[in-house]
Amino acid sequence: MAMVPCPSQRLSLSSSIKSAAPHQICVSRPSRAPRRPAHLAVTAAAAAPQASKALDRFSAFDRVSVLSEALPYLQRFRGKTIVIKYGGAAMKDESLKARVVSDLVLLSCVGIHPVMVHGGGPEINSWLNKLGIEAQFKNGLRVTDAATMDVVEMVLGGRVNKSLVSLIQQSGGAAVGLCGKDSDIIRARQMVEKDIGFVGEVTSVNPSLLQTLVADGYIPVVASVASDGKGQGLNVNADTAAGEIAASLRAEKLILMTDVPGVMRDKDDPSTKFAALTIRECKELEDQGIIAGGMIPKVDCCIRSLSQGVSATHIIDGRQPHSLLMELLTDEGIGTMICERPL
Repeated sequence: MAMVPCPSQRLSLSSSIKSAAPHQICVSRPSRAPRRPAHLAVTAAAAAPQASKALDRFSAFDRVSVLSEALPYLQRFRGKTIVIKYGGAAMKDESLKARVVSDLVLLSCVGIHPVMVHGGGPEINSWLNKLGIEAQFKNGLRVTDAATMDVVEMVLGGRVNKSLVSLIQQSGGAAVGLCGKDSDIIRARQMVEKDIGFVGEVTSVNPSLLQTLVADGYIPVVASVASDGKGQGLNVNADTAAGEIAASLRAEKLILMTDVPGVMRDKDDPSTKFAALTIRECKELEDQGIIAGGMIPKVDCCIRSLSQGVSATHIIDGRQPHSLLMELLTDEGIGTMICERPL
């Protein structure tokens, strides 16, 4: 039987070192899949208002080639669960939001099981401002007093969550909106030692309700609000929540949608993005200070998920139209894939 190509089979850091200068290490792409701009252009244009005009620029062969390239990935991931952490600019831009939603529905329609986990920091800040409550942060974490926690639950579990559910259903999907308190999906402990109020650290995940929904063909949409087991809601990091949910579901993939192209050697130069990294290489890059700042918790989240059984993790730029489909269904990918070992 012919081997089915996997989108995770990209050139890793270790394999590229042999043939590239230090500044070129992270820009290499697999030789087996030459870039075909038409594929990416067609994919990116699919949901745009000018889609029909854009598609007219490509031949029938180009369009069929897109499907041909995607087919092995669709076959490989059919019946598998993929957890997507949704946040950042893709939540604030309505056109990007619509494309993310259409991507989720497409994946669901072809037999892949997406689970969305979301935050909503900008929306929380907006409502705090409307209610005259000052947003406060300490060491990068939101200080969540009782009044702020009420707003967090209201915004994440209500306004943001239900708007995403509505969009998915308007696009032809079947979604169920939840927060981590429902059925005790996410249990957390309050991080009292940090003196930042009702902020939690995830301690356990109960996946049974999510498994039931996925098996019945629904797309779960989970807000990153947890329970402390005693009735108190806790604000938890959405990346962490997504990672722990992915691990509990034994997901094929965890995808973190961010506002950067991926892991980069030079954070200001997208051309230095790593296409693929192993856990060991990530730790080396952290020691060198290349993975730093806000990228550290995202990479650590990926590593923890891998150690708990998730097959592959990805950090992608949610600002790019249809980045989810390009990462999953094309040879080139668009972000940084992190795996336990070289593939």
